[in-house]
Amino acid sequence: MPPPKATPKVNVAPRLPPLPKLRVRRPNKAEVNPCAGIMASVLGCWASNGQSAEGCVALEQQLRACMDIPVSQQFLKTAGNSPDA
Repeated sequence: MPPPKATPKVNVAPRLPPLPKLRVRRPNKAEVNPCAGIMASVLGCWASNGQSAEGCVALEQQLRACMDIPVSQQFLKTAGNSPDA
C-alpha cells in the first residue's frame, strides 16, 4: 500500500472584523523634518570649513533652536490627520 500523499499547506491571512471607520495617517508621505535643511547646511559648512569653523556658528545656533522645539509642536501643528482635526 503506497504512503498517503502530503498536501501542501496554504497560508491564509486571518480575516479581521469589519471596521466602522478606517483612518490612514499620511499614507504616501514621509514625515518631513523641518530641521533637515538646516542640518544639511551645518554639515556642508563643516565639510568645507572644518568642524570648529567660526563661520558655522550662526548655522549651529539655528539648528540648536530648531532641535529644541518639541516634536509635537513641529509635526502635529500642520498634520492633516491630527487627532483634534
